[in-house]
Amino acid sequence: MIALGVSSPPSSSSPFGLASFASPPRPSLRILSPFPSLKSSFHGIRIGNDVRALTPLPSRRGGGGGGRMVVRMAKREEEMKEIRAKTTEELNEEVIDLKGELIMLHLQKSARNEFKSSEFSRMRKRIARMLTVKREREIEQGINKRLSRKLDKKWKKSIVVRPPPSLRKKQEEQKAAEAEKST
Repeated sequence: MIALGVSSPPSSSSPFGLASFASPPRPSLRILSPFPSLKSSFHGIRIGNDVRALTPLPSRRGGGGGGRMVVRMAKREEEMKEIRAKTTEELNEEVIDLKGELIMLHLQKSARNEFKSSEFSRMRKRIARMLTVKREREIEQGINKRLSRKLDKKWKKSIVVRPPPSLRKKQEEQKAAEAEKST
């Protein structure tokens, strides 16, 4: 609760006990607490270097969480082996296709069609892995960051716009359906 009051400046007392009113009275701000007897001693939280904060917490489920992580890691390693087996041109083509698929997913989302939201992160991670392998190869060839960006810019300008594989598949299915109707 806040109360405004009027207080006078420190007065210079006259011999008769009257204050001189040379300046007008100024408002002062007083804060009145609804519970004047309660004062908080809370001054924030101190976060120190605690060893317990660095160790992982045990799983709430009975020890089944660790095995799934190993399986995911194995799948990721397997996927990286597949990506590394491809040529740089194949990687570039697949990156273009995946980016097109990502755009199609965004369109499905904006049209409020059914889609798997997990596909967004899966595709972005796959694209990132491919670009990482591409950059690793550039580093092996001795291409520095600046030249790499210049080459990347040139590559992006040379991309020919084409529909992603899922859209091409739908178009082929539509053409097949129209051919069946016409015969």
